Amino acid sequence: MEETTLISPTDIELFMRGVHYELYNLLGAHQKEGGVHFALWAKNAAQVYLAGDFNQWQEKSLPMHRNEAGIWDIFVPGVAEGSQYKYVIETKEGHLLWKADPFAFYSQLRPETASVVANVDGYEWAPFEHNKEGPISIYEVHIGSWKKGLGYRDAAHELAKYCIDLGFTHIELMPITEYPLDASWGYQVSGYFAPTARYGTVRDFQYFVDHMHKNGIGVILDWVPSHFPTDGFSLAQFDGTPLFEYSHPLMGFHPQWNTYIFDYASPRVCNFLLASALFWFDKYHIDGLRIDAVESIIMRDFAKQDFIPNIHGGRENLEAMNFLKHLNAAVKERYPKAIMCAEDSSYHAGITHQEGLNFDYKWALGWMTDTFNFFQTPFEHRDLSRITCIFDYIFTERFIVPLSHDEVVHEKRSLLEKMPGDEGQKLAGLRMLFAWMFCSPGRPLLFMGAEIAQKGEWNFSESLDWERANHQIQKCLRDLNKIYCSGLFESDFDAGMKWEIGDYFTLRRGGYVALFNFTTNAYSVEIPEGAFTTDSPDYGGMGRAGLPPLTTIIYDEKRISKPA
Repeated sequence: MEETTLISPTDIELFMRGVHYELYNLLGAHQKEGGVHFALWAKNAAQVYLAGDFNQWQEKSLPMHRNEAGIWDIFVPGVAEGSQYKYVIETKEGHLLWKADPFAFYSQLRPETASVVANVDGYEWAPFEHNKEGPISIYEVHIGSWKKGLGYRDAAHELAKYCIDLGFTHIELMPITEYPLDASWGYQVSGYFAPTARYGTVRDFQYFVDHMHKNGIGVILDWVPSHFPTDGFSLAQFDGTPLFEYSHPLMGFHPQWNTYIFDYASPRVCNFLLASALFWFDKYHIDGLRIDAVESIIMRDFAKQDFIPNIHGGRENLEAMNFLKHLNAAVKERYPKAIMCAEDSSYHAGITHQEGLNFDYKWALGWMTDTFNFFQTPFEHRDLSRITCIFDYIFTERFIVPLSHDEVVHEKRSLLEKMPGDEGQKLAGLRMLFAWMFCSPGRPLLFMGAEIAQKGEWNFSESLDWERANHQIQKCLRDLNKIYCSGLFESDFDAGMKWEIGDYFTLRRGGYVALFNFTTNAYSVEIPEGAFTTDSPDYGGMGRAGLPPLTTIIYDEKRISKPA
Protein backbone atom coordinates (compact mmCIF):
# COMPACT_ATOMS: atom_id res chain seq x y z
CA MET A 1 0.00 0.00 0.00
CA GLU A 2 1.27 3.48 -0.87
CA GLU A 3 2.67 5.41 2.08
CA THR A 4 0.47 8.42 2.88
CA THR A 5 0.91 10.52 6.00
CA LEU A 6 -1.43 13.24 7.23
CA ILE A 7 0.87 14.28 10.06
CA SER A 8 2.47 17.68 9.57
CA PRO A 9 5.78 19.00 10.93
CA THR A 10 3.77 21.33 13.16
CA ASP A 11 1.90 18.35 14.62
CA ILE A 12 5.19 16.66 15.38
CA GLU A 13 6.71 19.77 16.95
CA LEU A 14 3.69 20.36 19.22
CA PHE A 15 3.55 16.72 20.26
CA MET A 16 7.25 16.56 21.06
CA ARG A 17 6.81 19.59 23.32
CA GLY A 18 3.74 18.05 24.95
CA VAL A 19 1.36 20.86 23.94
CA HIS A 20 -0.70 19.33 21.11
CA TYR A 21 -3.95 20.00 22.93
CA GLU A 22 -6.08 18.52 20.15
CA LEU A 23 -3.97 15.39 19.83
CA TYR A 24 -7.20 13.38 19.65
CA ASN A 25 -7.79 14.93 16.22
CA LEU A 26 -4.46 13.51 15.03
CA LEU A 27 -3.90 10.15 16.68
CA GLY A 28 -6.42 7.33 16.63
CA ALA A 29 -8.78 6.39 13.80
CA HIS A 30 -10.21 9.28 11.75
CA GLN A 31 -12.62 9.00 8.88
CA LYS A 32 -11.44 10.78 5.76
CA GLU A 33 -12.77 10.86 2.23
CA GLY A 34 -12.69 7.29 0.96
CA GLY A 35 -11.36 5.61 4.09
CA VAL A 36 -9.81 5.96 7.52
CA HIS A 37 -6.48 7.38 8.68
CA PHE A 38 -4.93 5.48 11.60
CA ALA A 39 -2.11 6.85 13.77
CA LEU A 40 -0.51 5.89 17.05
CA TRP A 41 2.55 6.65 19.13
CA ALA A 42 4.88 3.67 19.70
CA LYS A 43 8.37 5.16 19.58
CA ASN A 44 10.27 2.00 20.56
CA ALA A 45 8.51 -0.44 18.24
CA ALA A 46 10.50 -2.13 15.48
CA GLN A 47 7.41 -2.13 13.25
CA VAL A 48 3.68 -1.59 13.63
CA TYR A 49 0.92 -3.20 11.57
CA LEU A 50 -2.79 -2.53 11.41
CA ALA A 51 -5.21 -5.45 11.61
CA GLY A 52 -9.00 -5.47 11.60
CA ASP A 53 -12.16 -6.97 10.24
CA PHE A 54 -11.41 -5.09 7.00
CA ASN A 55 -8.33 -7.29 6.31
CA GLN A 56 -9.56 -10.47 8.01
CA TRP A 57 -7.27 -9.69 10.97
CA GLN A 58 -4.13 -10.51 9.01
CA GLU A 59 -1.34 -9.47 11.32
CA LYS A 60 1.22 -8.17 8.81
CA SER A 61 -0.68 -7.19 5.68
CA LEU A 62 -0.93 -3.47 6.56
CA PRO A 63 2.46 -2.12 7.71
CA MET A 64 2.41 1.44 9.05
CA HIS A 65 4.83 4.30 8.36
CA ARG A 66 6.99 5.79 11.14
CA ASN A 67 8.10 9.41 11.53
CA GLU A 68 10.83 10.96 13.67
CA ALA A 69 8.46 11.41 16.65
CA GLY A 70 7.77 7.69 16.86
CA ILE A 71 4.27 8.12 15.43
CA TRP A 72 3.12 5.41 13.04
CA ASP A 73 0.30 6.04 10.58
CA ILE A 74 -1.50 4.61 7.57
CA PHE A 75 -4.51 5.50 5.42
CA VAL A 76 -6.71 2.53 4.52
CA PRO A 77 -9.31 3.02 1.76
CA GLY A 78 -12.76 1.54 2.19
CA VAL A 79 -12.77 1.26 5.98
CA ALA A 80 -16.10 2.40 7.41
CA GLU A 81 -17.50 3.55 10.74
CA GLY A 82 -18.05 0.57 13.02
CA SER A 83 -15.02 -1.34 11.75
CA GLN A 84 -13.06 -3.16 14.43
CA TYR A 85 -9.27 -2.99 14.62
CA LYS A 86 -6.11 -3.41 16.67
CA TYR A 87 -2.47 -2.52 16.23
CA VAL A 88 0.05 -5.35 15.94
CA ILE A 89 3.26 -4.04 17.46
CA GLU A 90 6.49 -5.84 16.68
CA THR A 91 8.95 -5.25 19.50
CA LYS A 92 12.70 -4.94 19.04
CA GLU A 93 12.94 -8.49 20.37
CA GLY A 94 10.63 -9.71 17.60
CA HIS A 95 7.52 -10.32 19.71
CA LEU A 96 4.08 -9.36 18.38
CA LEU A 97 1.76 -7.45 20.72
CA TRP A 98 -1.91 -7.00 19.80
CA LYS A 99 -2.93 -3.65 21.23
CA ALA A 100 -6.13 -1.62 21.39
CA ASP A 101 -5.87 1.98 20.21
CA PRO A 102 -5.08 4.36 23.11
CA PHE A 103 -6.97 7.09 21.21
CA ALA A 104 -9.95 4.97 20.14
CA PHE A 105 -13.25 6.80 20.36
CA TYR A 106 -15.10 3.55 21.00
CA SER A 107 -14.39 -0.07 21.91
CA GLN A 108 -16.01 -3.46 21.85
CA LEU A 109 -18.13 -4.43 24.83
CA ARG A 110 -16.10 -6.32 27.41
CA PRO A 111 -14.77 -9.00 27.52
CA GLU A 112 -13.82 -8.22 23.89
CA THR A 113 -11.11 -5.60 23.54
CA ALA A 114 -10.87 -4.45 19.92
CA SER A 115 -11.12 -0.76 19.10
CA VAL A 116 -13.96 0.50 16.92
CA VAL A 117 -13.91 3.25 14.29
CA ALA A 118 -16.37 5.89 15.52
CA ASN A 119 -17.33 9.46 14.72
CA VAL A 120 -17.55 11.91 17.62
CA ASP A 121 -18.29 14.96 15.46
CA GLY A 122 -21.58 16.21 14.07
CA TYR A 123 -23.83 16.03 17.13
CA GLU A 124 -26.26 18.97 17.26
CA TRP A 125 -25.97 20.33 20.78
CA ALA A 126 -28.62 22.38 22.51
CA PRO A 127 -27.31 25.64 24.00
CA PHE A 128 -26.37 25.43 27.69
CA GLU A 129 -24.79 28.12 29.83
CA HIS A 130 -23.05 26.54 32.80
CA ASN A 131 -23.20 28.78 35.87
CA LYS A 132 -19.93 28.11 37.67
CA GLU A 133 -20.59 30.71 40.36
CA GLY A 134 -24.14 29.61 41.19
CA PRO A 135 -25.19 26.91 43.63
CA ILE A 136 -23.47 23.56 43.15
CA SER A 137 -25.15 20.55 44.73
CA ILE A 138 -23.80 17.28 43.36
CA TYR A 139 -25.43 13.84 43.05
CA GLU A 140 -22.75 11.16 42.60
CA VAL A 141 -23.88 8.24 40.44
CA HIS A 142 -22.67 4.88 39.18
CA ILE A 143 -24.82 4.41 36.09
CA GLY A 144 -24.71 0.63 36.11
CA SER A 145 -26.16 0.26 39.60
CA TRP A 146 -28.42 3.29 39.99
CA LYS A 147 -31.03 1.23 38.20
CA LYS A 148 -29.96 -1.97 36.51
CA GLY A 149 -30.39 -2.26 32.78
CA LEU A 150 -30.38 1.44 31.91
CA GLY A 151 -28.35 2.68 28.96
CA TYR A 152 -27.12 6.23 28.53
CA ARG A 153 -30.37 7.46 26.98
CA ASP A 154 -32.79 5.92 29.47
CA ALA A 155 -30.52 6.94 32.33
CA ALA A 156 -30.50 10.50 31.01
CA HIS A 157 -34.29 10.70 31.10
CA GLU A 158 -34.66 9.19 34.55
CA LEU A 159 -31.69 10.91 36.18
CA ALA A 160 -32.55 14.36 34.85
CA LYS A 161 -36.08 14.08 36.21
CA TYR A 162 -34.79 12.71 39.51
CA CYS A 163 -32.14 15.42 39.98
CA ILE A 164 -34.65 18.15 39.25
CA ASP A 165 -37.12 16.66 41.72
CA LEU A 166 -34.56 16.48 44.53
CA GLY A 167 -32.93 19.81 43.70
CA PHE A 168 -29.45 18.72 42.62
CA THR A 169 -27.71 21.09 40.23
CA HIS A 170 -24.99 18.70 39.01
CA ILE A 171 -24.50 15.02 38.48
CA GLU A 172 -21.08 13.44 38.93
CA LEU A 173 -20.60 10.16 37.11
CA MET A 174 -18.18 7.56 38.38
CA PRO A 175 -15.81 6.75 35.51
CA ILE A 176 -17.46 6.06 32.16
CA THR A 177 -14.16 5.99 30.27
CA GLU A 178 -13.80 2.45 28.94
CA TYR A 179 -12.50 -0.13 31.40
CA PRO A 180 -12.16 -3.92 31.33
CA LEU A 181 -13.10 -4.94 34.88
CA ASP A 182 -16.55 -4.21 36.34
CA ALA A 183 -15.24 -4.63 39.88
CA SER A 184 -12.85 -1.68 39.41
CA TRP A 185 -15.96 0.59 39.22
CA GLY A 186 -14.26 2.26 36.25
CA TYR A 187 -11.12 3.37 38.09
CA GLN A 188 -8.79 1.18 35.99
CA VAL A 189 -9.17 2.76 32.58
CA SER A 190 -8.23 1.24 29.23
CA GLY A 191 -9.89 3.79 26.94
CA TYR A 192 -9.24 7.42 27.81
CA PHE A 193 -11.19 8.72 24.80
CA ALA A 194 -14.05 6.21 24.72
CA PRO A 195 -17.30 6.10 26.71
CA THR A 196 -17.78 2.58 27.96
CA ALA A 197 -19.81 0.37 25.65
CA ARG A 198 -21.65 -1.06 28.68
CA TYR A 199 -24.34 1.59 28.40
CA GLY A 200 -24.42 2.50 24.73
CA THR A 201 -22.63 4.28 21.92
CA VAL A 202 -20.78 7.55 21.37
CA ARG A 203 -24.01 9.21 20.26
CA ASP A 204 -25.86 7.77 23.25
CA PHE A 205 -23.47 9.38 25.72
CA GLN A 206 -23.53 12.67 23.84
CA TYR A 207 -27.31 12.47 24.15
CA PHE A 208 -26.94 11.84 27.90
CA VAL A 209 -24.95 15.04 28.44
CA ASP A 210 -27.17 17.04 26.11
CA HIS A 211 -30.36 15.88 27.83
CA MET A 212 -28.98 16.73 31.26
CA HIS A 213 -28.14 20.20 29.96
CA LYS A 214 -31.61 20.65 28.49
CA ASN A 215 -32.88 20.10 32.02
CA GLY A 216 -30.38 22.49 33.60
CA ILE A 217 -28.15 19.82 35.14
CA GLY A 218 -24.36 20.12 34.87
CA VAL A 219 -22.28 17.01 34.19
CA ILE A 220 -19.01 16.22 35.98
CA LEU A 221 -16.96 13.18 35.01
CA ASP A 222 -14.71 11.16 37.29
CA TRP A 223 -11.37 11.02 35.44
CA VAL A 224 -8.38 8.85 36.35
CA PRO A 225 -4.95 10.17 35.25
CA SER A 226 -3.25 8.55 38.24
CA HIS A 227 -2.73 4.96 37.10
CA PHE A 228 -3.80 2.34 34.55
CA PRO A 229 -4.28 -1.45 34.54
CA THR A 230 -1.71 -4.06 33.62
CA ASP A 231 -3.94 -5.73 31.00
CA GLY A 232 -1.83 -6.76 28.02
CA PHE A 233 -4.19 -5.38 25.36
CA SER A 234 -4.02 -1.81 26.65
CA LEU A 235 -1.37 0.76 27.65
CA ALA A 236 0.91 -1.48 29.70
CA GLN A 237 4.35 -2.01 28.12
CA PHE A 238 2.70 -0.65 25.00
CA ASP A 239 5.52 -1.03 22.47
CA GLY A 240 7.38 -3.69 24.41
CA THR A 241 8.86 -1.06 26.70
CA PRO A 242 7.47 1.19 29.46
CA LEU A 243 6.03 3.83 27.13
CA PHE A 244 3.18 5.33 29.17
CA GLU A 245 4.54 4.31 32.58
CA TYR A 246 7.75 5.21 34.40
CA SER A 247 10.49 2.71 33.59
CA HIS A 248 11.73 2.34 37.17
CA PRO A 249 9.39 0.00 39.12
CA LEU A 250 9.57 2.15 42.26
CA MET A 251 8.18 5.03 40.20
CA GLY A 252 6.06 3.16 37.69
CA PHE A 253 4.11 0.60 39.71
CA HIS A 254 1.41 0.84 42.39
CA PRO A 255 1.87 -2.18 44.67
CA GLN A 256 -1.39 -1.42 46.48
CA TRP A 257 -3.51 -1.36 43.32
CA ASN A 258 -1.40 -3.59 41.06
CA THR A 259 -1.45 -0.90 38.39
CA TYR A 260 1.06 1.19 36.44
CA ILE A 261 1.77 4.87 37.11
CA PHE A 262 1.90 7.36 34.25
CA ASP A 263 5.29 8.86 33.45
CA TYR A 264 4.66 12.52 34.29
CA ALA A 265 8.25 13.35 33.33
CA SER A 266 7.42 12.57 29.68
CA PRO A 267 5.92 15.50 27.73
CA ARG A 268 4.32 13.00 25.33
CA VAL A 269 2.62 11.03 28.10
CA CYS A 270 1.40 14.25 29.70
CA ASN A 271 0.13 15.33 26.29
CA PHE A 272 -1.88 12.10 26.07
CA LEU A 273 -3.55 12.89 29.40
CA LEU A 274 -4.06 16.58 28.66
CA ALA A 275 -5.70 15.69 25.36
CA SER A 276 -7.98 13.19 27.09
CA ALA A 277 -9.21 15.80 29.57
CA LEU A 278 -9.80 18.42 26.89
CA PHE A 279 -11.46 15.86 24.63
CA TRP A 280 -14.39 15.35 27.01
CA PHE A 281 -15.03 19.09 27.15
CA ASP A 282 -14.70 19.48 23.38
CA LYS A 283 -16.57 16.47 22.04
CA TYR A 284 -18.99 15.76 24.90
CA HIS A 285 -19.58 19.25 26.33
CA ILE A 286 -19.08 18.15 29.93
CA ASP A 287 -18.93 20.79 32.65
CA GLY A 288 -16.22 19.48 34.92
CA LEU A 289 -13.75 16.79 35.90
CA ARG A 290 -13.10 15.18 39.25
CA ILE A 291 -9.47 14.07 39.28
CA ASP A 292 -9.16 10.80 41.15
CA ALA A 293 -6.43 9.88 43.64
CA VAL A 294 -4.46 13.14 43.48
CA GLU A 295 -2.36 12.16 46.49
CA SER A 296 -1.08 9.13 44.59
CA ILE A 297 -0.12 11.45 41.73
CA ILE A 298 1.76 14.08 43.69
CA MET A 299 3.42 11.93 46.37
CA ARG A 300 6.25 9.60 45.34
CA ASP A 301 5.89 7.53 48.51
CA PHE A 302 2.14 6.95 48.25
CA ALA A 303 1.37 3.43 49.57
CA LYS A 304 5.02 2.43 49.16
CA GLN A 305 7.63 1.25 51.62
CA ASP A 306 10.47 2.26 49.30
CA PHE A 307 10.49 5.25 46.97
CA ILE A 308 12.84 7.42 44.94
CA PRO A 309 13.09 10.97 46.36
CA ASN A 310 12.83 13.99 44.08
CA ILE A 311 15.85 16.09 43.12
CA HIS A 312 15.58 17.98 46.42
CA GLY A 313 15.35 14.80 48.48
CA GLY A 314 11.63 15.25 49.11
CA ARG A 315 8.55 13.07 48.73
CA GLU A 316 6.67 15.25 46.26
CA ASN A 317 6.48 14.25 42.61
CA LEU A 318 7.44 17.62 41.15
CA GLU A 319 6.83 16.71 37.50
CA ALA A 320 3.39 15.33 38.41
CA MET A 321 2.55 18.58 40.17
CA ASN A 322 3.64 20.49 37.07
CA PHE A 323 1.38 18.24 35.00
CA LEU A 324 -1.64 19.07 37.20
CA LYS A 325 -0.87 22.79 37.00
CA HIS A 326 -0.62 22.47 33.22
CA LEU A 327 -3.88 20.51 33.13
CA ASN A 328 -5.82 23.14 35.07
CA ALA A 329 -4.31 26.00 33.07
CA ALA A 330 -5.11 24.32 29.75
CA VAL A 331 -8.70 23.52 30.73
CA LYS A 332 -9.42 26.94 32.21
CA GLU A 333 -7.96 28.78 29.23
CA ARG A 334 -10.24 26.92 26.82
CA TYR A 335 -13.25 26.31 29.07
CA PRO A 336 -13.31 29.06 31.71
CA LYS A 337 -16.62 27.85 33.16
CA ALA A 338 -15.33 24.31 33.72
CA ILE A 339 -15.19 22.88 37.24
CA MET A 340 -11.93 21.12 38.14
CA CYS A 341 -12.07 19.06 41.34
CA ALA A 342 -9.27 17.22 43.15
CA GLU A 343 -9.98 14.07 45.15
CA ASP A 344 -6.97 14.51 47.38
CA SER A 345 -6.22 13.11 50.82
CA SER A 346 -2.73 14.59 51.14
CA TYR A 347 -1.67 17.39 53.46
CA HIS A 348 -0.19 19.33 50.56
CA ALA A 349 -1.24 22.98 50.80
CA GLY A 350 -2.53 25.09 47.94
CA ILE A 351 -4.51 22.50 45.97
CA THR A 352 -7.13 25.15 45.09
CA HIS A 353 -4.84 28.17 45.20
CA GLN A 354 -3.92 29.88 41.95
CA GLU A 355 -0.25 29.81 42.89
CA GLY A 356 -0.62 26.13 43.84
CA LEU A 357 -2.22 23.40 41.72
CA ASN A 358 -5.10 25.75 40.79
CA PHE A 359 -8.03 23.36 41.12
CA ASP A 360 -11.45 24.92 41.66
CA TYR A 361 -12.32 22.53 44.46
CA LYS A 362 -10.78 19.88 46.65
CA TRP A 363 -12.74 17.04 48.17
CA ALA A 364 -12.78 17.57 51.95
CA LEU A 365 -11.80 14.03 52.88
CA GLY A 366 -10.73 15.19 56.33
CA TRP A 367 -14.21 16.67 56.80
CA MET A 368 -15.74 13.35 55.76
CA THR A 369 -13.56 11.38 58.19
CA ASP A 370 -14.17 13.75 61.11
CA THR A 371 -17.90 13.88 60.36
CA PHE A 372 -18.32 10.11 60.35
CA ASN A 373 -16.13 9.67 63.42
CA PHE A 374 -18.48 12.00 65.29
CA PHE A 375 -21.81 10.81 63.90
CA GLN A 376 -20.98 7.15 64.57
CA THR A 377 -20.07 7.86 68.21
CA PRO A 378 -22.73 6.69 70.71
CA PHE A 379 -24.82 9.62 71.93
CA GLU A 380 -23.52 9.51 75.50
CA HIS A 381 -19.90 9.76 74.36
CA ARG A 382 -20.22 12.59 71.85
CA ASP A 383 -17.85 15.52 72.31
CA LEU A 384 -18.71 18.58 70.21
CA SER A 385 -15.07 19.62 70.07
CA ARG A 386 -14.42 16.52 67.96
CA ILE A 387 -16.60 17.87 65.17
CA THR A 388 -15.85 21.58 65.50
CA CYS A 389 -12.20 20.76 64.72
CA ILE A 390 -13.44 20.79 61.13
CA PHE A 391 -13.54 24.57 61.25
CA ASP A 392 -9.80 24.71 61.90
CA TYR A 393 -9.16 23.78 58.26
CA ILE A 394 -12.40 24.17 56.30
CA PHE A 395 -11.38 27.56 54.86
CA THR A 396 -7.81 26.61 53.93
CA GLU A 397 -9.04 25.41 50.51
CA ARG A 398 -12.23 25.66 48.46
CA PHE A 399 -13.84 22.39 49.45
CA ILE A 400 -16.48 19.99 48.26
CA VAL A 401 -17.96 18.31 51.35
CA PRO A 402 -18.64 14.75 50.19
CA LEU A 403 -20.70 11.85 51.47
CA SER A 404 -19.26 9.67 48.74
CA HIS A 405 -19.23 6.11 47.46
CA ASP A 406 -16.00 5.35 49.32
CA GLU A 407 -17.82 5.41 52.65
CA VAL A 408 -20.57 2.88 51.86
CA VAL A 409 -18.47 -0.09 50.70
CA HIS A 410 -15.98 -2.64 52.09
CA GLU A 411 -17.97 -3.28 55.29
CA LYS A 412 -18.12 0.40 56.21
CA ARG A 413 -21.95 0.12 56.15
CA SER A 414 -24.50 2.43 54.55
CA LEU A 415 -24.95 5.95 55.86
CA LEU A 416 -28.14 4.90 57.64
CA GLU A 417 -26.51 1.94 59.33
CA LYS A 418 -23.56 4.04 60.49
CA MET A 419 -25.92 5.98 62.75
CA PRO A 420 -26.21 4.78 66.37
CA GLY A 421 -29.45 3.97 68.16
CA ASP A 422 -32.73 2.34 67.26
CA GLU A 423 -34.37 2.63 63.85
CA GLY A 424 -36.00 5.98 64.60
CA GLN A 425 -32.75 7.39 65.95
CA LYS A 426 -30.83 6.14 62.92
CA LEU A 427 -33.24 7.96 60.61
CA ALA A 428 -33.01 11.09 62.76
CA GLY A 429 -29.23 10.84 62.60
CA LEU A 430 -29.32 10.50 58.82
CA ARG A 431 -31.48 13.62 58.51
CA MET A 432 -29.03 15.50 60.73
CA LEU A 433 -26.11 14.21 58.66
CA PHE A 434 -27.68 15.67 55.51
CA ALA A 435 -28.27 18.98 57.30
CA TRP A 436 -24.66 18.99 58.51
CA MET A 437 -23.42 18.48 54.95
CA PHE A 438 -25.48 21.37 53.56
CA CYS A 439 -24.58 23.69 56.44
CA SER A 440 -20.86 22.92 56.36
CA PRO A 441 -18.84 25.43 54.30
CA GLY A 442 -18.27 23.97 50.84
CA ARG A 443 -20.20 22.45 47.97
CA PRO A 444 -22.25 19.38 48.99
CA LEU A 445 -21.92 16.00 47.27
CA LEU A 446 -24.09 12.96 48.01
CA PHE A 447 -23.64 9.45 46.65
CA MET A 448 -26.74 7.73 45.32
CA GLY A 449 -28.75 5.58 47.70
CA ALA A 450 -28.27 7.66 50.83
CA GLU A 451 -31.25 9.83 49.88
CA ILE A 452 -33.58 6.80 50.03
CA ALA A 453 -32.08 5.61 53.35
CA GLN A 454 -30.68 2.47 51.75
CA LYS A 455 -29.85 -0.05 54.47
CA GLY A 456 -27.35 -2.20 52.61
CA GLU A 457 -23.93 -1.18 51.37
CA TRP A 458 -23.53 -0.14 47.76
CA ASN A 459 -22.92 -3.07 45.42
CA PHE A 460 -21.77 -2.19 41.89
CA SER A 461 -23.48 -5.30 40.50
CA GLU A 462 -26.91 -4.63 42.00
CA SER A 463 -29.50 -1.89 41.67
CA LEU A 464 -30.33 0.44 44.52
CA ASP A 465 -33.16 -0.85 46.70
CA TRP A 466 -35.86 1.32 45.17
CA GLU A 467 -38.69 -0.87 46.47
CA ARG A 468 -37.79 0.15 50.03
CA ALA A 469 -37.05 3.79 49.26
CA ASN A 470 -37.80 6.10 52.18
CA HIS A 471 -39.73 8.96 50.59
CA GLN A 472 -39.74 10.99 53.80
CA ILE A 473 -35.94 11.06 53.80
CA GLN A 474 -36.08 12.09 50.13
CA LYS A 475 -38.36 14.99 51.03
CA CYS A 476 -35.99 16.09 53.79
CA LEU A 477 -33.11 16.12 51.32
CA ARG A 478 -35.23 17.96 48.73
CA ASP A 479 -36.05 20.74 51.20
CA LEU A 480 -32.43 21.02 52.33
CA ASN A 481 -31.40 21.44 48.71
CA LYS A 482 -33.96 24.25 48.40
CA ILE A 483 -32.51 26.04 51.42
CA TYR A 484 -28.99 25.60 50.11
CA CYS A 485 -29.68 26.70 46.54
CA SER A 486 -31.89 29.63 47.55
CA GLY A 487 -29.09 31.41 49.38
CA LEU A 488 -27.10 29.32 51.83
CA PHE A 489 -24.56 28.48 49.10
CA GLU A 490 -23.52 32.14 48.87
CA SER A 491 -21.57 31.86 52.14
CA ASP A 492 -19.84 28.56 51.33
CA PHE A 493 -16.44 30.24 51.43
CA ASP A 494 -17.16 33.08 53.86
CA ALA A 495 -14.63 32.78 56.67
CA GLY A 496 -16.80 35.09 58.78
CA MET A 497 -18.90 32.12 59.86
CA LYS A 498 -19.46 31.82 63.62
CA TRP A 499 -20.31 28.90 65.88
CA GLU A 500 -21.18 28.41 69.52
CA ILE A 501 -20.98 25.33 71.73
CA GLY A 502 -23.40 24.83 74.61
CA ASP A 503 -25.92 22.09 75.24
CA TYR A 504 -26.33 22.15 71.49
CA PHE A 505 -24.29 23.48 68.58
CA THR A 506 -25.16 26.77 66.85
CA LEU A 507 -23.80 27.69 63.43
CA ARG A 508 -24.23 31.13 61.83
CA ARG A 509 -23.25 31.84 58.24
CA GLY A 510 -24.53 34.26 55.61
CA GLY A 511 -27.57 35.26 57.64
CA TYR A 512 -28.58 31.65 58.26
CA VAL A 513 -28.75 30.07 61.69
CA ALA A 514 -28.54 26.32 62.21
CA LEU A 515 -29.10 24.62 65.57
CA PHE A 516 -27.78 21.06 65.93
CA ASN A 517 -28.89 18.95 68.87
CA PHE A 518 -26.63 15.90 68.71
CA THR A 519 -27.95 14.53 72.01
CA THR A 520 -31.00 12.55 73.13
CA ASN A 521 -32.10 15.46 75.34
CA ALA A 522 -34.70 18.06 74.41
CA TYR A 523 -34.03 21.77 74.90
CA SER A 524 -36.45 24.64 75.33
CA VAL A 525 -35.47 27.02 72.57
CA GLU A 526 -37.55 29.76 70.94
CA ILE A 527 -37.77 28.82 67.28
CA PRO A 528 -38.99 31.27 64.60
CA GLU A 529 -42.20 30.32 62.88
CA GLY A 530 -41.63 28.55 59.56
CA ALA A 531 -38.12 27.35 60.39
CA PHE A 532 -36.90 24.13 58.81
CA THR A 533 -36.69 21.23 61.25
CA THR A 534 -35.49 17.69 60.59
CA ASP A 535 -38.08 16.61 63.20
CA SER A 536 -40.95 17.49 60.84
CA PRO A 537 -43.55 14.70 60.44
CA ASP A 538 -43.09 15.20 56.68
CA TYR A 539 -39.61 13.75 57.09
CA GLY A 540 -40.52 10.99 59.54
CA GLY A 541 -40.00 13.07 62.68
CA MET A 542 -42.46 13.82 65.48
CA GLY A 543 -43.04 17.56 65.00
CA ARG A 544 -42.06 18.49 68.54
CA ALA A 545 -41.66 22.07 69.78
CA GLY A 546 -38.38 23.66 70.81
CA LEU A 547 -35.20 21.78 69.92
CA PRO A 548 -36.02 18.06 70.10
CA PRO A 549 -33.43 15.28 70.45
CA LEU A 550 -31.34 14.46 67.36
CA THR A 551 -32.71 17.42 65.42
CA THR A 552 -31.39 20.22 63.24
CA ILE A 553 -33.28 23.50 62.85
CA ILE A 554 -32.35 26.00 60.13
CA TYR A 555 -33.73 29.45 59.44
CA ASP A 556 -32.78 32.58 57.52
CA GLU A 557 -32.75 35.56 59.85
CA LYS A 558 -33.36 37.89 56.90
CA ARG A 559 -36.55 36.22 55.67
CA ILE A 560 -38.29 34.55 58.56
CA SER A 561 -40.77 36.15 60.94
CA LYS A 562 -40.29 35.97 64.68
CA PRO A 563 -43.16 34.68 66.84
CA ALA A 564 -45.30 37.34 68.45
